[in-house]
Amino acid sequence: MLFEIVTWISAGVALLTSAAILISRDWRVSLGALALQYLAAFWLVSRHLPFAMSSVKLITGWMVVAILGMTRLSLTETEAAKQDAFYPRGIGFRLALMGIVVLAAFGAAPRIEAIIPGLGLPVIAGSFLLIGAGVAHLSVTSDLLRVALGLLTLLSGFEVIYAGVESAILVTGLLAAVNLGLGILGSYLLLASSVPITTPEKRGKE
Repeated sequence: MLFEIVTWISAGVALLTSAAILISRDWRVSLGALALQYLAAFWLVSRHLPFAMSSVKLITGWMVVAILGMTRLSLTETEAAKQDAFYPRGIGFRLALMGIVVLAAFGAAPRIEAIIPGLGLPVIAGSFLLIGAGVAHLSVTSDLLRVALGLLTLLSGFEVIYAGVESAILVTGLLAAVNLGLGILGSYLLLASSVPITTPEKRGKE
């Protein structure tokens, strides 16, 4: 009973952190929410995987947060302000998106549980919340850091529900490698986008 309650709490944490990533304008808050989201995903994954395998998810996720955080800190204030400026919709629109995600997730969870018994309602709900929040985030931003956060959130949701279907060590390792790859790629693109493009005309003037 206590285990089930903690699992539902983890699904709630997944919802809150996903909403924080979608709404917050501060990259520090977003990365902090992502770190907590990985903790919630770890607990949801541990419902179906051994502790050693599920802890890979948590360790890999925090490594990704560290990579993105250090990269973001290395940007200058001008570049930082430029990358934080693009918000095509307001907070109300983003809250409405999260509301739709919540309704869809909790509406679909009982049906999925009936089709694939044994996954657990909180695991299915948490997974769908993460997947829906990731898709919603990708649909409202083109900022490189926030696109990376949306992809990582989407992948976390997939990992949570996939852990209940497949528990192979190789698959767990491959998913961890994909997470790290996304973090490294996002870090590289952030740095690359901060380097000014030098045209032949500019070189001639210099």
